[in-house]
Amino acid sequence: MTLVVVPVRYPLSEHSRATVKRAIDLARDEEADLTVLHVNLYQSDQRVTRTELKRAVEREFGRLDFARYVARPGFLVEETILDEVAEEDADFVVIGQKQASRWRSMVRRLVDDPDIEDFLRRELDCQVITASP
Repeated sequence: MTLVVVPVRYPLSEHSRATVKRAIDLARDEEADLTVLHVNLYQSDQRVTRTELKRAVEREFGRLDFARYVARPGFLVEETILDEVAEEDADFVVIGQKQASRWRSMVRRLVDDPDIEDFLRRELDCQVITASP
């Protein structure tokens, strides 16, 4: 089965809502499963549960029978997202424009070419889609 992963902030920001909408549309077009991912940073006091994440997304978009909701702990958002995408062997990852720029900074520290989409494609063997509000 095809899988789309979409990392989001909680509570859902305008950018997160646009990113989730793009991921939902893609999952429907591809007849794919959808994983909505939130990273609970170890260094933050805020802890979001899977149930809270699901309620927030369903409040905006209605019930999504093809979606699962994941709240993962992590030190770095980008690395935790990469781990989830790799572990789930995702076919697509949908990221927001703001997230893409943070990933570029991270990749810039690792390699000379800050083309995040190319880097993720090589490292994860999935298609990266950048959503905009």
